[in-house]
Amino acid sequence: MPERPGYHRRVSIPGASGPRSEVADRYLEAIYYIEHEGEVPRPGRIAEWLAVSAPTVTVTLQRLARAGWVTAAADRSVHLSDAGRVAAAAVVRRHRLIERWLTDVLGLDWAAADLEAAALSHGVSETVLERLDEHLGRPSTCPHGNVIPGRRAPAGRPMQRLVDLPTGVESRVFRISEVAEHDAPQLLAVLHDGGVVPEARILLTERADGQLRLVVEGHPVVLSSGVAAAVWVESAPA
Repeated sequence: MPERPGYHRRVSIPGASGPRSEVADRYLEAIYYIEHEGEVPRPGRIAEWLAVSAPTVTVTLQRLARAGWVTAAADRSVHLSDAGRVAAAAVVRRHRLIERWLTDVLGLDWAAADLEAAALSHGVSETVLERLDEHLGRPSTCPHGNVIPGRRAPAGRPMQRLVDLPTGVESRVFRISEVAEHDAPQLLAVLHDGGVVPEARILLTERADGQLRLVVEGHPVVLSSGVAAAVWVESAPA
């Protein structure tokens, strides 16, 4: 049966066997995000991320390992194979581009765009995705400042967490942690409402009682240390 133009087909990648399912993509995406935030992916953490049972994760990871998408170490840590890393990057690129369209063109807020992108991404063809990318001007990041795979990160000093920024130092917001965003979706609304968005100028004026008092683009904002830990900013000059 001939394929209709632009139909989104699961393709095989050298080094792994067979096409990927939507479930496989969800696992690869979760491992990618966890790794890129400096955490070690393990079955328990992946189960928390995907809101599924530990036995389900174990069975699925075994299937992904047999297919060549992931590898498992003796300490139960899970890592993407070379083929798995390519596949995961493609899934993340798709999600982040759709998020960009939902926020920049349709005007959805951050939290809604993240949820909608997760629901939509598996049904968008490569043809439509490429047109979206072109229409958006080939953006380098998602709305939260995380780099779209295959693009260069914005220029600037190295990053550090906002919670570790010295008092009295002016900085610039780079990105919001993808893992923290997933674990606590409500923080997206807190940051968005406070103007703590990529490229915003930010000054830490006081740190006390587990809270940070900031000036964000000239406006006072108070964040808890937990929320501030999810924000990455330009490092203070040496």
